[in-house]
Amino acid sequence: MTTTDKLSPSPTRLPRTVWVLGFVSLLMDISSEMIHALLPIYLVTVLGSSAVAVGFIEGVAEATASITKIFSGALSDWLGRRKLLAAIGYGLAAATKPMFPLAPSVEWLVAARFIDRIGKGIRGAPRDALIADVAPPELRGASFGLRQSLDTVGAFLGPLLAIGLMWWTLDNFRMVFWAAVLPAFLSLALIVLAVHEPATQTERRIAQNPLNMAALRRLGPAYWRVVGVGVVFTLARFSEAFLILRAQNVGLNAMWVPAVLVLMNVVYALSAYPAGALSDRINRTGLLAFGLLFLAGADLALALLPSLGGLVLGVSLWGLHMGFTQGLFAALVADTSPPALRGTAYGYFNLLTGIAMLGASIIAGALWDAYGPAGTFLAGFAFTLVSFAGLLAISGRRIKPEGL
Repeated sequence: MTTTDKLSPSPTRLPRTVWVLGFVSLLMDISSEMIHALLPIYLVTVLGSSAVAVGFIEGVAEATASITKIFSGALSDWLGRRKLLAAIGYGLAAATKPMFPLAPSVEWLVAARFIDRIGKGIRGAPRDALIADVAPPELRGASFGLRQSLDTVGAFLGPLLAIGLMWWTLDNFRMVFWAAVLPAFLSLALIVLAVHEPATQTERRIAQNPLNMAALRRLGPAYWRVVGVGVVFTLARFSEAFLILRAQNVGLNAMWVPAVLVLMNVVYALSAYPAGALSDRINRTGLLAFGLLFLAGADLALALLPSLGGLVLGVSLWGLHMGFTQGLFAALVADTSPPALRGTAYGYFNLLTGIAMLGASIIAGALWDAYGPAGTFLAGFAFTLVSFAGLLAISGRRIKPEGL
């Protein structure tokens, strides 16, 4: 490998499994975002829910996914079968998609969202651990960045399709929800037929019980510092459902509200791979600081500029912060955890950040009902400032990926 190759990692050098898992994520995100781009508005305008109810539903859904990840991640370490668990998770998510158009009440939608997120929880940690297993250490940030970029392409194609179908069906929410079923089952077929798991690594056999105290100690202080920063960071990053509500608040009609997620995810997709590739060459925690700055700017724009221009600025900065943080956190977890416990490491990380997401979304909804959008986003700005203090705990410590 030449010096030039190391400094300019090409996506074509990444393992085939990383690419396939990226397209699996892309298809499932198309399906999910076609629904989620409209669900908050559907809950509020059609079914009469409050903003705090939206925050609670979104928070519980994401927390459920995160709690499930700890068990699926540990199980993937114990069994050495990452693909099997990931496929079960994608299958469960696909099976729940028809529940959304069929749901006659809020309770049914809550159940559908809950089960869908269980599927996300089952697949998330094993999938990320599988990527960490197959990615060369010197391309780990680029590998996670590529998967995140492809995932996010689906996240903006979904809302685009939702906009087109809302226009074509004259705002028929249920018809859009039905159309979301097809890409979900295509995603399931792709992981079942095209993903091939590498041979079980000898070291992974050590993880007889990945959830005991000995395993927790083996994860080490560097890993737990990454988890701590991730938790505080998540408190500042509540559900994107509130971006959708902000769009409605500034005057966008239901058909165009999904454009908010399109814009956010376009920026996210364009920034995730370059940020991941750059993190293979410089300190990942330094790049996380840029992510925090982008989030602080987004919160201020969304709080203080109640206009279409302010919305565009805030949502664009929100997308940049996602691109500069999500793949980097995934790479940092891989950098700081033993290969035999990577599934467990992703599980704990997602469990604790998911609990933080639940709290953040409930607080955001309560502040929205009590003080309006400005109160919600200014609180996010305050938590972002606190996150800087947490980032100082690991900044300046170059974390060397295992294998280099």
